[in-house]
Amino acid sequence: MQNVQFRNVNEFLDFLQDDELEITEFLRELVLSSIPNITEKLSYNVPFYKMNKGMFFIWPASVLWGKKRTRDGVRFGFQQGYLLADEIGYLERGTRQQIFWKTFTKLKDIDTEILKSYIFDAAFVDEQFASSKRK
Repeated sequence: MQNVQFRNVNEFLDFLQDDELEITEFLRELVLSSIPNITEKLSYNVPFYKMNKGMFFIWPASVLWGKKRTRDGVRFGFQQGYLLADEIGYLERGTRQQIFWKTFTKLKDIDTEILKSYIFDAAFVDEQFASSKRK
């Protein structure tokens, strides 16, 4: 199903081309610095991030899903995207019902302030899952 198999995040990063690596490292740092207690784990050979439920993933186009490359850039996904307020239409959703994303092809395309607001919104949504477990 996939073109690679990584044992850890470092192998994943070593695989990436320079343009994807630059974007991926920036996005990783943004997530890890914005939500210090978040857990990073490789799943489907890309980094996924979780606290109470799955929150984000970073999926470079060179890590295929299937047999051929279908896009360029690095996709930053929101696993609970359907629960986020997206009045400005920032996120892409294709035909997906739950997972929304934003694809970046250049580092300069990342508006850090907007993306951080979505990251914090996702953290707020995730906290609601923890609150419902405690009741």
